[in-house]
Amino acid sequence: MATTVKRAVALTDAVDVCCPSVLAEPLALDDATDLAQVFAALSDPVRLRLLSLVAQAGEICSCDLQDPLGKAQPTISHHTKVLAEAGLLTGEKRGRWVWWRVVPERLTALRTALEVRA
Repeated sequence: MATTVKRAVALTDAVDVCCPSVLAEPLALDDATDLAQVFAALSDPVRLRLLSLVAQAGEICSCDLQDPLGKAQPTISHHTKVLAEAGLLTGEKRGRWVWWRVVPERLTALRTALEVRA
């Protein structure tokens, strides 16, 4: 039986709960804190590559990330955990491995937060 691995923060529930555009109005402290967590997760080159590999594949097993990233499994687990805690990835445990998918609503929320509004 598959077990879903979810680590999420408030902004992952729906796009409309995301913060306003950072360029349209000053952010509330909670919104700024949540966005900072996401941007911190994306600030690492390995995590950016990992996110792009998952996005390109649609769904990918942790075991298939070792070769393209050139990292050991414990390192990959650390990076997927950070991305999952930021709400960018969601995983489902199947057997001994976790299969990862991008959370498209979270990416949409980030785009919205960076959008220039007239």
